[in-house]
Amino acid sequence: MTGIPATLLLEERAELAMNAVVGLADPDLGGIPFFGADLLAEPAELRHGDWDYGSSHGRLTDAAVLAGQMTGASSWGVVEAMYKKTLLALMGEDGLTRRRSHPRGHWEPHANLIDQRATLLALTTWYQQTGDEEVAAAADRLVAALHRIAVKERDVWYYPASEYTDRGWPSANAVQLHLAPDPASFCGRLIMPLLRWHRLTGNEQAWELCGWFTRLITEYSGVFLPDGSFNPALAYRSGHFHTRLGTLDGIARYARDSGNHALTEFVRRSFDWALSRCTAFGWTPGDLAGQRFEHETCSLVDLIAIAGTLAGAGHERYWGVLERFLRGHLTSAQLLDVSWVRSAPGRELDEPGWVTRHRVGERLRGAFAGYGAPNDYVSDSVLGRGHTADVQACCVGSGVRGLFTGWSLAVTGDARLVRVNLLLNRGSRFVNVLSHLPHTGRVDLDIREDCRELRLRVPDWAGYAHVRVVRTAAGGPEHTRQGSEPGVWAPDGSLSVLGPRAGERVTVTFPLPETVTDETAAGRDYRVRWRGDDVIGIEPEGRTRPMYPHRTPAPQAPLRERALHVPTKEWSW
Repeated sequence: MTGIPATLLLEERAELAMNAVVGLADPDLGGIPFFGADLLAEPAELRHGDWDYGSSHGRLTDAAVLAGQMTGASSWGVVEAMYKKTLLALMGEDGLTRRRSHPRGHWEPHANLIDQRATLLALTTWYQQTGDEEVAAAADRLVAALHRIAVKERDVWYYPASEYTDRGWPSANAVQLHLAPDPASFCGRLIMPLLRWHRLTGNEQAWELCGWFTRLITEYSGVFLPDGSFNPALAYRSGHFHTRLGTLDGIARYARDSGNHALTEFVRRSFDWALSRCTAFGWTPGDLAGQRFEHETCSLVDLIAIAGTLAGAGHERYWGVLERFLRGHLTSAQLLDVSWVRSAPGRELDEPGWVTRHRVGERLRGAFAGYGAPNDYVSDSVLGRGHTADVQACCVGSGVRGLFTGWSLAVTGDARLVRVNLLLNRGSRFVNVLSHLPHTGRVDLDIREDCRELRLRVPDWAGYAHVRVVRTAAGGPEHTRQGSEPGVWAPDGSLSVLGPRAGERVTVTFPLPETVTDETAAGRDYRVRWRGDDVIGIEPEGRTRPMYPHRTPAPQAPLRERALHVPTKEWSW
């Protein structure tokens, strides 16, 4: 049988996740998405909440566009168009997005700053997809509003509250007292989408805000302590991981674009500290207090993004971190089996416009964990807050972004130098990458277009002496080289293939070791079995929906018929 290895394919996982993106839409509320799900309830239920509006519409629109770029598919187009329409409708004449009141909701129809971040992120991705001038105008108005409402002092700019109202900031006294509540949540996380908008359009106000918010975070806020650790004080949301890591993601990109190496070092120091609080396979604590026993996919996606930016800046070792996290907790925390979820077959138990219990499991197949355990999709620890929510719309959207980040960085470069950074299946203009991991240490590189040099990252655990490179031209003989030969390796430590030609196959093989590590997470100790960068078992196993059941990969990767998607144009991310 011919085909591709039946191993991890990120674009396939993105298409699966779109089932959940679509399934969150509530027809009783004009398509406004549900936010949270309790999968342990009998029957399971989906609920609305205050994050339904700018935040969820932004995250899910972003996911729909990115999944389309990854797959070339558009089967979710009706719901995507609905999310986009409401995303714009939520924006007021002043440029800000506002929540809508709900008869059962506790929130006010204000402009929450976290909602602004998700909305700008979606507008940026949407504009990159279509070039729609209406979308560009909306994004420009939003950036102008964020610029206008910032409190501007000589040394620092900031926001004095989490929400902006129709009357302005809720408290004039807060402005007079120079109060800046948790700058990471309300200023720092805006840096990434602001920077994206500047890179796409040259918007100078977006760039200016990036500079001022970076200065606020790194010099005036106290969010990050001198050793890189997160400030655990309640005033800083107890070191909330997602908002701190999302801030570092933005600063890492700003450091790259501004050429500020000191900022890169600032990010690297805090990133390394954060990694020391996570597992090697990508489970992250929610914060440093009561949420430290539960994992948000959003935080892991931030880690993946930071690792990619640092690796691209020359810190090569973070490619390995990124690949472990993709193979580990991002894709393992995706809901593939819903047979354990007890859903109602009809709508008799629904509370229209607020709660549904109808086909919840089927609707959420493909969703990423909202609050998960290290070894289980469901977090029901006796420590911390106990069981809360199993799915959150933000994590569903972020999960797709994490897949896209890995997919977009797997193969980079141009005709002068093509880099294969991740050993995952990926189609691209110059090379199709066919990965046989974790079955065997083998990667096939099918050259689609001539280039001057191709470099492949070989994991540290593979060594070099037993690496073998076989080049086979179309209809020609094989040429074999060993990793111990001079001239096989590039100065950056990657494997170098000079002058590959269209139609040639380059097969790289290397040892694939099995190892065991001991991890501590969520107040418990775990023994983790690895095969290369793949987890093949965790003890103890999960109880409700185990994420890492013990498995023994077959000695050879099975093949399947499927074409790898190659986009018309790669997006720089």
